[in-house]
Formats: sequence, structure tokens, C-alpha cells
Amino acid sequence: MEIHGNLVDIHKRKISSSRILIEDGRIAAIEPNSHRGKGFILPGFVDAHIHIESSMLIPSAFARMVVRHGTIATVSDPHEIAAVLGISGVEYMLENGRKSPFKFYFGAPSKQINLGQVRELLEKPEIKFLCEVMDVSAVIQDDPEILDKIAIAKGLGKRVDGHAPGVFGDDLKKYVSAGIETDHACTTLSEAREKHALGMKILVRESSISKDFNTLFPLMLEDPENCMLCTDHLLPNHLMLGHINLLVRRAVQKGMDPFDAITVASRNPVLHYGLEVGLLRIGDLADFIIVENLDSFRVLETYINGECVFKESPVLPPIESPIVNQFHAGEKKPTDFAVPAQDQDLHVIEVIDGKLFTKHLTLPPKIENNLVIADPARDILKIVVVNRYHDAPVAIGFIKNFGLKKGALASSVAHDSHNIVAIGLRDEDICEVVNALIKTKGGIALTSGGQASLLPLPIAGLMSNLEGEEVAVHYSNLDQAAKNLGSPLQAPFMTLSFMTDLAIPELKMSDKGLFDYKSASIIR
Repeated sequence: MEIHGNLVDIHKRKISSSRILIEDGRIAAIEPNSHRGKGFILPGFVDAHIHIESSMLIPSAFARMVVRHGTIATVSDPHEIAAVLGISGVEYMLENGRKSPFKFYFGAPSKQINLGQVRELLEKPEIKFLCEVMDVSAVIQDDPEILDKIAIAKGLGKRVDGHAPGVFGDDLKKYVSAGIETDHACTTLSEAREKHALGMKILVRESSISKDFNTLFPLMLEDPENCMLCTDHLLPNHLMLGHINLLVRRAVQKGMDPFDAITVASRNPVLHYGLEVGLLRIGDLADFIIVENLDSFRVLETYINGECVFKESPVLPPIESPIVNQFHAGEKKPTDFAVPAQDQDLHVIEVIDGKLFTKHLTLPPKIENNLVIADPARDILKIVVVNRYHDAPVAIGFIKNFGLKKGALASSVAHDSHNIVAIGLRDEDICEVVNALIKTKGGIALTSGGQASLLPLPIAGLMSNLEGEEVAVHYSNLDQAAKNLGSPLQAPFMTLSFMTDLAIPELKMSDKGLFDYKSASIIR
């Protein structure tokens, strides 16, 4: 097979009209072309850190969505499904991913599985790294289990990913000295620069909720060799619009040299993680894309191992996958969500739109009929977590800035344990939306006026068995419905899903109650 076009050589930093000869999935020759071809040929894009589960799609359906945007590989952290199903969840992702020519590179979760299981996964050639080490305090306090997991990865020549939001100074030095090499959780330039100065590679994140690209862009200009691009958590409706290609376009529009922008989006993750992904050199696997120009980066064609997987529409076929899940919660009653009156102030989670971290407020409660209730006048709602793995008392707290004027929202996508999390004004509405998810064994749902709407996520309560376009439409409808109930947030459901992530400051909701990040303890 031959491909003609303008070859963007990121190694020699030049563009030349070229003829590329492909044999057995590899680039056999690159020769000058006497005539200037159409389109620009460049290495395919790599998402350097993503949780496929957050797209609500199984890997093969995710692949069909992103090849149209020029993405050919992902460095994928499967700890979401591991939190639900353990090592069998990781095996599920591996098995489904193998059915697609798309290049999925998964890691071994650092927290959700035990030491023996971490070793079992890391010994597989296709497992390239130890997933983000989120328990910063465990590393700093020399917890033997996490240090042993890092040692196993290092001993097997695998990379170790980090997750240390808001960690500075001596704590950061201790964290990095443990052997942790990357961070994708920087939200300020000073934080990124301090981590970069200690030798960490910075993954510039632009997710559906935490948008850090503009903030961290100066570091990309300063040292493009040690930065990568990632989306971390990307919703299906956002995935319809674009992926890493959008970030490359923005980088060039903001003044970055196109060779550097493409290097950050392709070569850097390939070399850092040792991915079997070609970079447009003779002998490389024939992994590349053809874009219209180096301004819009509109993708015309995508090739993986010499196979065309996108040309006007995805060429990859849909792949069915079995339903796997773990969901044992029983139906709830409105009285399960009641909070007896109390004299002391409430500990309240304060949401910050566009950020994963929250603030910790103390505010006086609103009391009626000897119960603490939501206070929409102050934009304080009730937040609950229902254990999905077994019947247990409901954990109840209060949250500010969600903006709902009526109704309730719920999700079984609730990092990192993926219990059911819900918010609302009335206990009856909260009960109704929680029971809707218990009945379907997972999904995202909304209720108002006694009518529940939902997107079922039967695979681990995290992913749909539908195709990406259909999931995107369902999700968009629910997202708009949440905004119609009064929420001003950019992504109400994804914001809700992170209100249970105990690895991110400052106050979050666990199935045992409110969790204070600073003290690493439950607040009663």
C-alpha cells in the first residue's frame, strides 16, 4: 500500500512531499514525491492518561468514537472498573480492547487490588505501568504495601504514574523520591513547575470537568519534551466533539510550534511508556493520521498498523461484550434519608465549577419538624451515598453550589468506590432516583415531579452496552435536564461523580460519612 502526502517529520522537524510504502503493517520506505500531495501525514495522537470508563463506553466503542479524531492509542487507567470488580474488571477491559485494532495500553491499579494481583498484571507485556498512586499520605508515611507495589513496577521496568493534587514542598519531594514519575492533577502553573523541577513529567489535563490546559500551557512552551496531553475523564457528548486533536489545535493557535505540539501529543507518551506505536519512521508500525492542514487539524484518515480505521466514518465494526456487574443494594425508603435536628453547625461541601477539588464550609442548619433539611435559598442541598455492594446505613451530608431548584440527581459513577451518590432537595425525590438506579443496577438518573429519567450503565454500573453516538445523545439529554432543574454547573453529573473521590481535597462524601482530606478522617 502507498500513501502520498506532506509528511510531517517531528524527528527532523521538516515537512516534505512524500510517498510512504507500507508492507505487513510497517513502513517499508519513505521516498520523495515529485508532486505535492494533499493533506498532512503525522503521527497519530495518544491520550497519556484516561479512564475509559468515564466515557461510559466499553473500550471497543470508545475506539470507534476517537479514531475519527486521530487518536490511535491511550494510556488507560482501569481503576474505576477495578474498584467494582477487582482484577477481573481489568481483565474485562483487556479482553474487549484486544478485539479492536486500536492500541489500548492499560495499567495495574495501585489501590484497588492487592500486591499479588498487581504483580500478576505488571508481569503481562501489555500492562505498561502502575496506575496513579493516589494515596499520597501512604507514600509519605512509608506504607509498606504501596512502596512494595512501586518496587514491583520498577523491578519489572514499568512506569509509575502519580496523582498528587496540591502537594508541595517536603511532602512532594518524599512522594517523588518514592519513584513516582508523572502527575496529571496540577491545577496551577506554580504546582506544575515545582513538580517538573523535581523531574516529574507533567500531563496537561483537559477533562470534561477539570480544564487545566490554558493554565499549564506556558510549561508546554518552556519544555515540550517533558509534557504530554491527557483528558483523564471525558464524557461521551464531549467525545463526540473531539479529543486530543482539539488540544493540538489550541496549542498551535496559542503560538506553539506545530512540531512541538505534535511531539507532546504523540512521541512523548510513546517513548515514556514504551508503547508499540509507530512514529512515522522507516521500520515503524504504520500508525499515522492524515489531516487537512496544520491549523484546523481536521482528520481525514486514521491508520493503525497500516489498516485504515477511519475515512469519513469509522471503519471499525461494533463489538458486543458480555454484561458484568456487582450490585446488591436493596430498595430504600424516604425515611432512610432523614437527618435528625442538631444544634451544631453543618459541615458543608462547597462545589467549585470546573474543578475537581472542593472547599469545606461550616454553616448553620435549616430545621423543620425536628429534621435538618435542604435550603435552596442558600443553595444547600442534601447529598447521600448508598453502598451498592451490600445493604448499609445511608451516609448523608450537605452540599452547596449545585443550584437545583427541584428534583434530584443520582449516579453509580461515583469515584473511586462507585457506590450510588445522589443530591436533591426532598427525601422523597432522592429516594425515588436512588431506587431507579438500584432497579437498573447502575446508571445516571434524574427525577422531578415523580418521573425518573435515566441512562442505564449495566456494565459494572459504569459503562453502557450501546454505541457511542447513542450514549452521547442520552447523556446530553440528561445533562440538559439537570440544567433545566436549575444547575449552573458545566457538567452536573460528572461533578456529582467526583464528590465521593476521597483522593482530592478538601471535603468529600464517603459511604461512611463526610471525609476531610487534610486530616484523612471521617467527620461525624
